[in-house]
Amino acid sequence: MNTKREDIRNIAIIAHVDHGKTTLVDELLKQSGIFRTNESVKERMMDSNDLERERGITILSKNTAINYKDTKINIIDTPGHADFGGEVERVLKMVSGVILVVDAFEGPMPQTKFVLKKALELQLPVIVAINKIDRPEARPEKVIDEVLDLFIELDASEEQIEFPVVFTSAKEGTSSIDMSKQEDNMEPLFESIIKHTPAPDVDAEGDLQVLISTIDYNEYLGRIGIGKVERGNIKTNQDAIIVNKEEESKNKKIRITKLYEFEGLSRVEVKEAKAGSIIAIAGVEDISIGDTICSIDNPEPLSFVTISEPTISMVFSVNNGPFAGREGKFVTSRQLRERLFKELHTDVSLKVEETESADSFIVSGRGELHLSILIETMRRQGYEFMVSKPKVLFKTVENKKYEPMERVTIDVPEEFMGSVIEKLGTRKGEMVNMVPSEGGYTRLEFSIPARGLIGYRSEFMTDTKGNGIMNSIFDGYEPFKGDIPTRSRGSLVSSEQGTSVTYGMYHVQDRGNLFIHPGVEVYEGMIVGMNSKTQDIDLNVCKKKHLTSMRASGSEEALRLVPPIIFSLEEALEFIEDDELVEITPENIRLRKKILDKTERKRANRK
Repeated sequence: MNTKREDIRNIAIIAHVDHGKTTLVDELLKQSGIFRTNESVKERMMDSNDLERERGITILSKNTAINYKDTKINIIDTPGHADFGGEVERVLKMVSGVILVVDAFEGPMPQTKFVLKKALELQLPVIVAINKIDRPEARPEKVIDEVLDLFIELDASEEQIEFPVVFTSAKEGTSSIDMSKQEDNMEPLFESIIKHTPAPDVDAEGDLQVLISTIDYNEYLGRIGIGKVERGNIKTNQDAIIVNKEEESKNKKIRITKLYEFEGLSRVEVKEAKAGSIIAIAGVEDISIGDTICSIDNPEPLSFVTISEPTISMVFSVNNGPFAGREGKFVTSRQLRERLFKELHTDVSLKVEETESADSFIVSGRGELHLSILIETMRRQGYEFMVSKPKVLFKTVENKKYEPMERVTIDVPEEFMGSVIEKLGTRKGEMVNMVPSEGGYTRLEFSIPARGLIGYRSEFMTDTKGNGIMNSIFDGYEPFKGDIPTRSRGSLVSSEQGTSVTYGMYHVQDRGNLFIHPGVEVYEGMIVGMNSKTQDIDLNVCKKKHLTSMRASGSEEALRLVPPIIFSLEEALEFIEDDELVEITPENIRLRKKILDKTERKRANRK
């Protein structure tokens, strides 16, 4: 028999990237009295890994819990980026309501639409938090209208359209129901959560069912399954069985050894948890997302969100260049293989396949950001390896080739509109919408093949002099759009191994843009610059000046070098062609040709 658990609320916070949801969770934690008064608390506590903190984005969903008056509020902070959309869908299965955070100036953005659509499909009630209300250019009234339009566009039900609105400034720690006056605490938001989020409706007497929605990993505890107790009670030392609706052969008996609930940012060990609670289970070896933990007498698996398919793939391989093994701690194919397969434990949208060569693996993911974050994480952990140019994954439907499409939203000052429209046109982008927005900006929407966006971001920044904002989101598959012209300029390739010298670099810099400073170690086949013409050129940047009795060696100090272009990881991936690779080590990102020897390279090109 179902009863409501009034002492608990399970809620997810959803938003477009950078609209302030992680900062909002910080404030809720601080104001719920979870920290001692003298405890120092860092900003954006929920973004726990370095990459999340540096980029200011949430990659993995995080669980936390707050006690407000007599109610425990379980809060899940979700990623805003579409590349981590798989995370968002699964998390929403654990909650009975969502807070949609919208920036009071920017209004709804592409990911706002994406995450909101998922929440509405699951019939979840929504509380709208208009955040950053303290921004001087905030326009809350218009933003509420835009949010309402978005609900209507997404076919929200009548109950969903009657959403409550709370005005917040997560940075100042204030909130209110009334737009004109902020209260100096988060009470109005807490009260709205209690009032508008339904208490979990559960069958406490039934047989046990826990659906695992996310996986965490810990050196001491191994894999940790996180999910909601859908039915019954779970106790430590209880025998249970794992079942999976997709893989029916996967039945396995287990014993629950360690059980945790969330308190603030930490996990607290408990002996028992009742239906409606969000829990973490440790000590079960190969537990994975989508598994249901059931009582032995009645193993009924719960159905699960299908995980979005990968749209882009890259080849990861062992570094075989002349500098291999100098900078990295983990360099062998066995170490690379173990690391990639370990990533599959926690990242469900990732796919790793072995190839005919033991040294290479095909890694597929949800987008460039998804894969570049994996590469950057591995690099920081001491791995050294090489990756190929990202390739888009095509589908064949009734003997026709289909490709992944992206919906791109661009906010750009009017003076740069022409070049953006022209560039995206050549990349097979179609303009779907154009609206003037605040402050002399125009919002453009395009539908474009995913491969048309590879390599465009850095160009976009140059074309708009850094003033444009670009957001993209996966938009289904459409028939192949035809060929897209790629990079028109060739590479400048080092013909020698040695150290780059000012003299040698000065004499080749008029051939194009260099990527290195003097005093950098280079090898034959390494890309040291971009040619101003279309073909590749081999050149010697290590060439020294011959000394004669007439000239002193000091006279070369007058040689002026143009500052080099230094690529970030994403820019390097966007720059390379099919016959080139990016070599990644903890200390350096180098670009190189697949075939290093220039004679062999010429022979291969002739073929």
